[in-house]
Amino acid sequence: MTYSAKLARRIESVGSRLCVGIDPRPELSGGIDAVPEYLKRIVGETTEYAAAYKPNMAYFEAMGIRGIEMLEEMLQRMPDEVPVILDAKRSDIGETQKYYAKSYFENWNVDAVTLNPFLGYDSIEPFLNWEGKGIYLLAVTSNAGSADFQRQKLADGRFVFELVQQLGKRAADEERATDVGYVVGLTNASEEVLDRIVDSPLLIPGLGAQGGDLASLQGRARTAPDVVNVSRGISYAEPEKSFAQKAREWGEQLAI
Repeated sequence: MTYSAKLARRIESVGSRLCVGIDPRPELSGGIDAVPEYLKRIVGETTEYAAAYKPNMAYFEAMGIRGIEMLEEMLQRMPDEVPVILDAKRSDIGETQKYYAKSYFENWNVDAVTLNPFLGYDSIEPFLNWEGKGIYLLAVTSNAGSADFQRQKLADGRFVFELVQQLGKRAADEERATDVGYVVGLTNASEEVLDRIVDSPLLIPGLGAQGGDLASLQGRARTAPDVVNVSRGISYAEPEKSFAQKAREWGEQLAI
C-alpha cells in the first residue's frame, strides 16, 4: 500500500483530517521525567481522533539522548493504522541524506518525513525509493519569513514554491516509489498561493496558536489526502480539558 493510500484510509476511518502534533515541552509537562507519561497519554487519548501523528524532532533533540530514547519508545508504541509523519526538515547532500532516510524509514519505520528541498533534487533522491513511504517538501511554510524565498516571484511569473513542486513532478515522472507531498502553512495560504498548489498530499500547519484560518481551504476541489496539524491546541491549551476532548473538538472542525 502506498503512503497516500494508507493516509486516505485513515482519514476516511476517523472522518477527519486532524494531524496531532507532538511537541513535548518538559517545562509544561512537569519536567523531563514526566515526559514519557505525557507521551503515553497524548497518544493513548487521541488515537480515536487522529488521522496522523506528527512528532517534531527538535523538541526531542532538545532533551538530549534521553529525548531521542523517548521518541524511539513512543514510535514503537504507535498504533499501526495511524500514519506517523516525522517533522525533521532534514536537508543535506545525497550521501548524508541516505543515512537520514535509513534512520527514519528503516530503523524507526515512520511513514513520512518532512524535508527541506532547497539543496535540490539530488538531496531528496535518497528518500524517493522507499515503498509505502512519503515525504513532505517545504513549499509555503507558516512563518513570516516564507516571503523571503518561497513566495518570491520569478521573472516568468512563477513562485519559488512552484519550483519545489517541480521536484515532486519529476519524482512522479520517474515513477519513484515514495509519495511526495508538500508543507503549506495556513497562515500564508492566500488564494493566489492555493490556486497554484498541486493536488498532492498536503501537511498543513498554522491552525490554532499560529492563527491560521480554515476558511482559506473551503471550496477547493482537492482529492489528495491532506491533513491539518494541531500541536499546542491539543497539548497545552485549555488544560482543564483532556487530550481526548480537545482532539475531538478539533477533529469536528476538520471533519471531511
